[in-house]
Amino acid sequence: MDQIVPIIYMIGVLLLVFPSFLSSNNNLKTFFTNLSIWVAIILVLLSLYFAYNYFI
Repeated sequence: MDQIVPIIYMIGVLLLVFPSFLSSNNNLKTFFTNLSIWVAIILVLLSLYFAYNYFI
């Protein structure tokens, strides 16, 4: 149950943000640029999360 609630919140945020993200990225180059920025942000956050759990 501790892992289900954050997953539901992440899916909710994705559903709220994704339509606006797609409509603002009508150019394919802009879409991939913004997508790569979001992937980098998520990777940094996941790295910090795993480092926090590993060291503490």
